[in-house]
Order: sequence, then C-alpha cells, then structure tokens
Amino acid sequence: MEISTVKKNKQVLLYYCVEMEDVAHKIASESDSILLHSINWRSFADGFPNLFINNAHDIRGQHVAFLASFSSPAVIFEQLSVIFALPRLFVASFTLVLPFFPTGTFERMEEEGDVATAFTMARIISNIPMSRGGPTSLVIYDIHALQERFYFGDNVLPLFETGIPLLQRRLQLLPDSENIVIAFPDDGAWKRFHKQLVHYPTVICTKVREGDKRIVRLKEGNPAGCHVVIVDDLVQSGGTLIECQKVLAAHGASKVSAYVTHGIFPKRSWERFLHKNDGSEKAFTYFWTTDSCPHTVKAIANKAPFEVISLAGSIADALQI
Repeated sequence: MEISTVKKNKQVLLYYCVEMEDVAHKIASESDSILLHSINWRSFADGFPNLFINNAHDIRGQHVAFLASFSSPAVIFEQLSVIFALPRLFVASFTLVLPFFPTGTFERMEEEGDVATAFTMARIISNIPMSRGGPTSLVIYDIHALQERFYFGDNVLPLFETGIPLLQRRLQLLPDSENIVIAFPDDGAWKRFHKQLVHYPTVICTKVREGDKRIVRLKEGNPAGCHVVIVDDLVQSGGTLIECQKVLAAHGASKVSAYVTHGIFPKRSWERFLHKNDGSEKAFTYFWTTDSCPHTVKAIANKAPFEVISLAGSIADALQI
C-alpha cells in the first residue's frame, strides 16, 4: 500500500487589527488554509477599549494567529488586550505576527537613565499567556538589532523573518538586473544583510565626523556605471539615504534606488523622495518598501518612486511553520 508523503497545511484562523485589514485579506488570498476572523474594535465613552472577539467559542482547539501593528502607543493597549485574551480561549496554538517591532531602535543604554524601550516591549510580549500548544510563536521581520532576540522570555518563540528574498525577486525583474550593485549605508547594515546578498557586488558607505557634522563617505566598493540599490532595515527621516545617494552619484552610479523593509517616515518625510514634475533630476529611480507600516502604504500609494512589496505571501508561509 502506497503511503502519501504530501504534507497537509494546517488551518489557521487569522484575527487582525483595524489598520492591518488589507494585509490580512492578502494573506488569506495566499492560502485556502488561512481563514479570517474579526474583532469588534469599539470604545467606551471615556476612550478606553470595548472589545469583542467574534466566534470565541468556535476557535477552541484551532490554530489561531493575530496580525498586529504597533504603529503608535495609542493602539498598542487595545491590541495587547486581544493578544493576551486569545491564547486563553483553549486554542491549539497561538501565533503573533508583528511585522515591525517599533521600539527596536531603542535597544541599548548609552548613559545611566536611558530607558531601553525595546526591552520593555519584549518583556510585555514575553508575558503573553501560553496556549494549550505551549509558547506563543512570534513572527517579526528584520528586527533592528539581532541581539534583541535575547530580550524575549521563554513564553514566546521568536521567528525572525526577512524581506530580502522579496527584494531579490524584484531585482531579477529589472531590465538592468545584471548591472545591480548593493550599497549599505553603514557597517551595521552590511553586517545585517550582506550574507543574504552575496551574489551582488557591494558598496559600503560610512559616517565620519567633521567638526560638529557627520558626513557620509564611500568606504569601499565601486558604484561607477551601475544601478546601485541601497539596502537597510528601516527609514525614519531619510536623511542618511539622501546623503548616500549623493555620494554614490558623485562616484559615478548611473542609477540609485533604495529598499527598506520598514518605511516609517514620521512627519510625512517620504515627501523628500517624491519625483517632481518640473524636469528636475530624479535622485532615486525606485524606492521599495513592504506593507509592514500600513499608514505609510496608504500615504505613498501611486507616488513615484515608491513601490510596495507585500509581505503577505511570506507571512502565509510563516503561519504554516
């Protein structure tokens, strides 16, 4: 008798926060094994959350996940309330998908009195109740500092994913895909990503102090005549990327593009990168980012040079681990 070795996908019930609704629908469209379930996000008159998990009785014994976005302190408490409730509903397993770990850049103390809020957030998440299946699985993309994996306790199993394979697929579709050079804005980005991009020539920039200013310089590599793609985990104001672009162009790069997994862009700083219609030179040919920050996705929609690469397929795969 022949025994089938085909692995059957587990069925996952996916709940999601309001701002991640579009991403949740994309994830569900990637797999018939992922079913969307909703939460009533309401508030009492005093502004505190009035929440209701729909189909709570029906999820007993099921694999459950929650797609979160901690985009601001204002939305974190209501989502944590749901995240702490779901594993206690007798579910078979619980997975928290938090594509962007927002406090990741505040991971260390430089002087006594500094508060490493990345550690605080990790401690909160580490106290999520265990489900019947054991510790919570935690899916995060391109966390800012790799040592932050050690901030989490034994109640969670962190799964650190990356958006770099999505970038690689996009680069292969470019007409000049054979002329790509990867640039890293600093040594930290090189340490993070160079092993995933070994098939490309690389350029490394660095920041040096001149008086009271920090100036971006070319540390090693040759961008001349190439389409150079700057790679980093996140962007805030974009100042470093802009300075890198200027240095690369001055050293002969024919085109400069950028990729970041997390486009945070506070105070509409994405506007600095827009292509103008006045015939002026376009500094960035492409600017790729993922949909880990949904407010940014809506703001940059259909605005050159921006292009959003969805994490949906990657998240759908992660939910089957």
